[in-house]
Amino acid sequence: MNIYGVSFDLVGKQPIVLLKTAEGNKFLPIWIGHPEAAAILMRLQSQAPPRPMTHDLLSELLEQLEAQVVRITVTELRENTFYAQITVQQDGREIEVDSRPSDAIALAIRADAPIFAADSVIAESAIEFEGEDVDHEVLEAEVAKFKHFLDEVTPEDFAIESEEED
Repeated sequence: MNIYGVSFDLVGKQPIVLLKTAEGNKFLPIWIGHPEAAAILMRLQSQAPPRPMTHDLLSELLEQLEAQVVRITVTELRENTFYAQITVQQDGREIEVDSRPSDAIALAIRADAPIFAADSVIAESAIEFEGEDVDHEVLEAEVAKFKHFLDEVTPEDFAIESEEED
């Protein structure tokens, strides 16, 4: 899977990370939290925070322990919740760690690790944009709008507004 981008759900204003299959036109939308969206977006835009964020800290910790993230896998969708695993290699052995997909993706892009999704997750939840019924001009226009959004969005757009002070 490749990270296609981070966007907002137009109805609920929740962030979504959109994964795309390496081959074909299947997209896997995963609703995520605002902090994770900011962490993913910052890395996609090659921005660095002034101090390490949680995912940066975890990445540095793994590096200091001479461990590498070798892959992350979105493993299942259960009761409308996605699950993932981070596969870490250290001293020739692999360790599987349960994770939220958003945290796993944020870590994977820091470690340049590949992202996978189980076939069952893709079959159940992916959206496919191909076939004879697809108007390729409309699809390209939608993709262009989404890419424009990605060019304009900033991590601050995903900051949760604090409640007004008394």
